[in-house]
Formats: sequence, C-alpha cells, structure tokens
Amino acid sequence: MADTVLKEGGEVIGVIPKLLEEREISHQHLSELHIVGTMHERKAKMAELADGFITLPGGTGTLEEYFEILTWSQIGIHYKPCGLLNINGYYNLLINLLDHMVEQQFLQEKYRTLAILASDPKTLIDKLYTYEPPSIKTYNELK
Repeated sequence: MADTVLKEGGEVIGVIPKLLEEREISHQHLSELHIVGTMHERKAKMAELADGFITLPGGTGTLEEYFEILTWSQIGIHYKPCGLLNINGYYNLLINLLDHMVEQQFLQEKYRTLAILASDPKTLIDKLYTYEPPSIKTYNELK
C-alpha cells in the first residue's frame, strides 16, 4: 500500500521499532521514517502523528493495535476517528462481538459507535471526515 501511495504522489510516514529496523524490515523509500525503541513507543508515536485511524484486515497484531486505539478513544486519550475497513466481510465476526458486548452490557452503545465501519474505502473515509466523538465517561455517570 505504501508503494501505491508514494507512486500517486502521497506522503507515507513509517514508525518502526529498532529491533525490526535492524532486521531490515522497514520500507526504504518512505517520505519519513521514525525509529523507536519499543512496540509501545511505536503505537504512541503513530497515535501522535495520525489524524485518524483505518484498520485493514490483518492478524492478531492488527487487532491488538485496533483495540488499544479504540480504547484510548473511549477513555478520552484522543478524540480521533477509528475506522474499520470490513473488506469482503472480513470483520463481520468482530462486529458481531462488539454488538454482543453491548447486548451483554460490557460496552455502552455510545462507545460501540466509536468503531466506524464500512466495506469500501470511500465510504469509510467520508465517515471519518464527518465523525464527532461522544462525550467520555465521567465518575458521575457511574453512580
């Protein structure tokens, strides 16, 4: 994806832990590359640099990063949109799980809406541009 963005004249900023950079895993033609000490620093740096987040289909690491950034939104660490690109129904089971969390009262509906969903990129980007975050949980709401 980075190659396509660069080919079309876009900017691509990478953030990689030193351990992976030493293994020569980083992309060599990025607009900018930040080398950090740990995966935790990587996620914090990406969150700092981003205007919003789009999660593409991926594995456990992708899900771990998605849920951390979604949780940060829920507790008010950031107010940036969190998109989930559900290509070919890849995330249908995850979406069902989020709905199940609401049904079982482990997730409030207003926080369920933090997961911005679409099955095509244009629709998802349009939703990200019009996103308005809900109010964050306060102590008074817990009484």
